[in-house]
Amino acid sequence: MSRRWYTGTWYFGWNIVAAATLITLLTVGMRMGIGPFFIPMAEDLEMSRSMLAGIVAIGMLCYGLGMPLAGHLAGTHGTRFVLLLGTAVVVVSILWTVIARHPFTFFLAYGVLLSLGFSFTSPVALTPVISRWFTRRRGMALFFLSTGSMAGIAVLTPVLTWSIQSVGWQNTLLGFAVVFLLLLVPTTFLVIRDQAPANTDLQHSQHSGEQQSTTGPVSDSMLTFAEAIRTRPFWQVTIGLFACGYSMNLLGTHGVPMLVDHGFDPITASYGIGLIGLVAIPSTVVLGRLSDTLQRKNLLATIYLVRGLSFFALLLVAAVWELYLVAAIAGIVWAGSIALSSAILADVYGIRLVGVLYGWTYLGHQVGAMISSWLGGWGYEAFGSHWIAFGGSGLVLASAAAVSFRLPRRGFVQAPVAR
Repeated sequence: MSRRWYTGTWYFGWNIVAAATLITLLTVGMRMGIGPFFIPMAEDLEMSRSMLAGIVAIGMLCYGLGMPLAGHLAGTHGTRFVLLLGTAVVVVSILWTVIARHPFTFFLAYGVLLSLGFSFTSPVALTPVISRWFTRRRGMALFFLSTGSMAGIAVLTPVLTWSIQSVGWQNTLLGFAVVFLLLLVPTTFLVIRDQAPANTDLQHSQHSGEQQSTTGPVSDSMLTFAEAIRTRPFWQVTIGLFACGYSMNLLGTHGVPMLVDHGFDPITASYGIGLIGLVAIPSTVVLGRLSDTLQRKNLLATIYLVRGLSFFALLLVAAVWELYLVAAIAGIVWAGSIALSSAILADVYGIRLVGVLYGWTYLGHQVGAMISSWLGGWGYEAFGSHWIAFGGSGLVLASAAAVSFRLPRRGFVQAPVAR
């Protein structure tokens, strides 16, 4: 195999990772950046907050429902096709959103169509191509997608807030559509390559004498999709991602109100929640390196366990320094579960099925997000306490830790189940 994919010691696969991280930054940053838009949209469209919240919640489900289709299309038609289709849908849906005046048409444009478009440019569509290009550093490469997600939330939220205050929410959406189109189309054509070298990132280490990972290339299992979803690792990963989605959306939606109800002022509460995302950005680099040297299942279980304990701690903090300490610890493990889950799926089932399987497991993530969004409000209104939702999150995450610890060790390839 030619070494044309290397320029000196630089592997072309890292260019694909950089492009995928940028795409993830834009996609997740806007998908999770509803906060700055919420009140301006509600007031301009004369919607109640509960109606707009319902549209957003259904949009989250549509975002999840589109991911299995995105994973399937990436496997059958290629990553470029999915990204370009998603870009077209995002641009059209934004144009429709800014002219929509009726709640139902706004729901179709913003809640349904935009969410589906973003699912085609989400990490689910990008995971298969990265898994093809990396074996020795697959965990590290996939962790950069998590970095893109955290950076998207950290960077786009203040940018969108400033833009909305300056030019309004409609012009902000239009500006985003222009930037999205100008960045994704050239990046997709110039950088994204589905066809990887035969030995992926192992090739250069073989030529240079560098010590390789002992795992070697991961072989594809001989399972069909229907057989794979009947195996235990698929459901173990799904349970973990359900807990991930439940906890992340609960904190994003109800974290600040919970802390305010517990005596913190809104600014301090928002700084505490923001610190989690800020710490998560550099921690993904460390976790990515660890995921290529340690057993991924053990690292994933540890992340879920520490995150679960953090939810109990957030309910108990009383001083500002306690809040910031808990937030910093939570941030260390905040962004690792999704990257590890996709890497484990590639390890167990091979790169042939990773896209569609990751899409279906990520649907569990979005179902958890929907449930926590509702439960956080209902639990407090019904019982006057946040322990129902936040304590429940701690228990769900602890259960996910126990389930993840029983995942197969690296090097295991799922064989067909005997009938």
